[in-house]
Amino acid sequence: MTRIDASGLSCPAPVLETKAAVENSHPQHIDVLVDNEPARQNVARYLESQGYRTCVEQAGELYTVIGTGVRVAPEPKPTVTAPAVAGGKIMVMVAADRMGSGDDLLGAKLMVNFIKTLKEMGGELWRLVLVNSGVKLTIDGAGTLEDLKGLEEEGLTILVCGTCLDYFNLLEKKQVGQTTNMLDIVTAMQLADKVITI
Repeated sequence: MTRIDASGLSCPAPVLETKAAVENSHPQHIDVLVDNEPARQNVARYLESQGYRTCVEQAGELYTVIGTGVRVAPEPKPTVTAPAVAGGKIMVMVAADRMGSGDDLLGAKLMVNFIKTLKEMGGELWRLVLVNSGVKLTIDGAGTLEDLKGLEEEGLTILVCGTCLDYFNLLEKKQVGQTTNMLDIVTAMQLADKVITI
């Protein structure tokens, strides 16, 4: 059994420590202690992606993410398959809840229009990553929420920064996308043929 104490560590350290332990020793049983909800979600999701069954035990503000067995095949997730021609796999990273600088109201309207128009990229749009105040686009009342839900229903993987959600106290208010960590974001950047940052 492998036990990791990642309490007090912020994203992406808990996932990176878990990843190192899994890659180095391939344990049949692993316990990871964390002290925040984004870390709990990210560690559990990473372990599940490696074929572990997971459960979580909570004691006060501490969570123990328990992973058992590595022989369970992870369930495939629907993804948008990018064509072999044209732009390939495009990752769009949105780092704000408005577009451009100047008038904030205009910037918010432009961002709504941008998200609404993303579907025009078709199959080339492979990942949408929301960081910093861009995570505010995923909550109730956001003018972008319905369009984001529509993109996700069509198979687009939307990654939403867990550290950012936690910083803005929006973790429980997120309505669309997968809560993620910087390791997943960097990995997506490596796999993409092109990264567009807004």
